[in-house]
Amino acid sequence: MDFAELEAVEGLRWPWHAWPTSRSDAASLVVPTAVMATPLAVTSDLPLLPYEPLFCTTCRAAINPYARVDARSATWHCPFCTGRNPFPRSYHGIGENNLPAELFPTYCSVEYVLPPNPNPNSMGVGFVFVVDVCTEEEELRFLKNEILHVIAQLPENAMVGLVSFGSMVWVHDLKSTDCSRVLVLHGEREVSSDKLKEFMGISRLPHSKFGIPMHSQLQNFLLPFSDCEFNITTAIEDLSSMRDNLRGHRPLRATGAAISAAVALLEGSLHDHIGARVMVFTSGPATTGPGKVAETDLSNSIRSHRDLINGKAPLTEKAEKFYEKLAHRLASKSIVLDFFASSLDQVGAAELRYPVETSGGFMVLAESFESNQFRKCLSHIFKPGENGHLDMNFDATIDVVTSKEVMICGALGPCISLRAKNNLVSEKEIGEGGTHSWKTSSITPKTCIAFLFEVKGREKSAEFTVFFVQFKTKYRHADGGSRVRVTTAARRWASSRSPEIISGFDQEAAAAVVARLAIRRAEDYFVNDVIRWLDKMLIRFTAKFGDYAPEDPSTFRLSSNFSLYPQFMYYLRRSQFIDVFNSSPDETAFFRLMLNREGVVGSLIMIQPTLFQYSFDGPPIPVLLDISSVSPDVILLFDSYFHVVIHYGSKIAHWRKLGYDKDPAHENFRKLLEAPEADAESLVAERIPPPKLVKCDQYGSQARFLLARLNPSVTQKTRLTDGSEVIFTDDISLQAFIDHLQELAVQG
Repeated sequence: MDFAELEAVEGLRWPWHAWPTSRSDAASLVVPTAVMATPLAVTSDLPLLPYEPLFCTTCRAAINPYARVDARSATWHCPFCTGRNPFPRSYHGIGENNLPAELFPTYCSVEYVLPPNPNPNSMGVGFVFVVDVCTEEEELRFLKNEILHVIAQLPENAMVGLVSFGSMVWVHDLKSTDCSRVLVLHGEREVSSDKLKEFMGISRLPHSKFGIPMHSQLQNFLLPFSDCEFNITTAIEDLSSMRDNLRGHRPLRATGAAISAAVALLEGSLHDHIGARVMVFTSGPATTGPGKVAETDLSNSIRSHRDLINGKAPLTEKAEKFYEKLAHRLASKSIVLDFFASSLDQVGAAELRYPVETSGGFMVLAESFESNQFRKCLSHIFKPGENGHLDMNFDATIDVVTSKEVMICGALGPCISLRAKNNLVSEKEIGEGGTHSWKTSSITPKTCIAFLFEVKGREKSAEFTVFFVQFKTKYRHADGGSRVRVTTAARRWASSRSPEIISGFDQEAAAAVVARLAIRRAEDYFVNDVIRWLDKMLIRFTAKFGDYAPEDPSTFRLSSNFSLYPQFMYYLRRSQFIDVFNSSPDETAFFRLMLNREGVVGSLIMIQPTLFQYSFDGPPIPVLLDISSVSPDVILLFDSYFHVVIHYGSKIAHWRKLGYDKDPAHENFRKLLEAPEADAESLVAERIPPPKLVKCDQYGSQARFLLARLNPSVTQKTRLTDGSEVIFTDDISLQAFIDHLQELAVQG
């Protein structure tokens, strides 16, 4: 079974393509019954239907190819609840030879373009730029240039606002023509949303009979770009660095208060669900007010992983609670939070991760606002889509409907639970659980969410051999209209010993789901506890699906469908998602946020990086992620998703330093050097945020980016006499890990 081809049709990856019929048998699979869903996946031959979907009156499932149609009585039978539903008059004439697109067997996904609102709102998407003026003057100049560049590309009806902050928060009046005016808020105080809106004069805005705020003279802080282009451009240009900190102290930054003010501005000014972004640009941690994560005194370092483990980070818990409340405010109004940081130290990204992740926002941790990583990500956000609209989708609500034998446990990824319960929602909550409906403020064709289920168990008299899962995603399209994407999938029930279960195991999807479960667990447990949990799961898994004679490890075998899964788990437990040594809490938060939104292919690269070898012997070839692949006369291209490393063997590096690539007599050598560089550039170009490109020579200090992720099959303890490369580590090798796993598995 080609799982990737099936994903191209459905936009779904299933760890198990056949599920056992009882709860106990499903639990014994070890790897959860789940679906990695990309709700707006670019699928082949997706029909756009210019009308609203039909819903079952009982379970609210949308009509789909698995529905049974009775043309005589003009009714359809829902495959989820077996309920009978009448067709409306618009479906008159339906029959076997006259089916609407949503009933075609080849269309498991359809997208409905809903009729436009008869009273359209002329407001465009809202953008509030939140700028840290404690940034160094040179960095602030780079930042202002980039913001001005993207502002110039905004549609005329885009609503724009500007908030700057240091120890105080300044909300800029963009309507004033005589002189620049700002509303000043105290950065130390956590002011309620209603009070902030009252200060801004936007809580009393009159509303039309359609509930849409009308413009008035009171509203000066969020205006259409066409009405304030000169004023907002001038205000951004006039921002200057205000680093007033004492020597040995951090500047006073009221980051939380500034974000809260920006959200309040959008809450009071924009119609619900129209879509907006709060874009935060900072160069240091919050040191005052709500969301504070560090003291001003530099002798008090910002929290580390060790501080978090030992309970010595008193500011973190309070900041996380503040930002959790903020996340719910963002979701209720379909506001996205983007966070961009330019700093060599931590900036408090770990505390901000939850609202950024659940709203579908971007997070970039760069060393400078001049970096390619920052500039490329910012330009990507504002890239134009079709017909000149910004390529942004907002206000996405994802509803899941299942057959009555399947219960919904929760979701892991960029979404927030709406706590909407029905008889399909399990009491067991995993991640964002307790619901059949989730919300995210922004969604892209690459947004991937893991949905987890449990088998309730079928009645013995049940004659159905298949079960169904449907994803209904309603969102505001980039063109301003509303759409509903409906994806319906069917899978088979199977007995616990059926070969269908084995042949339907997708070990890549399984690794991606377990990785998300592991990082979720890592939020509440120590690293060693998470590693033990992964190891116990793997032992149970291999004991169940391995073929062996009891107590004899030499007889242990795994079929090809399972053989790579232990290897994925080995690299997962050594990855930066679990092993936080040498990473700051901010870096770990960024890594985990990215894993939680990536699809199966991207997740696997993060877990087990790819390694390609370039040599004179022929075209590039994939090689083992092992220290044995390092050789003096080859070039290696390493891709860990976050870093792309070009590693030159010692001989290659020596020839390059001698300038052989510039000698026409060594044309092949020049081409050899160019090939990995071209491939690396394409990898950097296709990802957002772009990975860091590292070029290093064998034995050089930068080679650590590669060596840290290789399998240490040769270490200082097993050094060979042939001069081959070694890794200085106490970690066990993959082979030792597999050998030990087999010993434990056969004992069961």
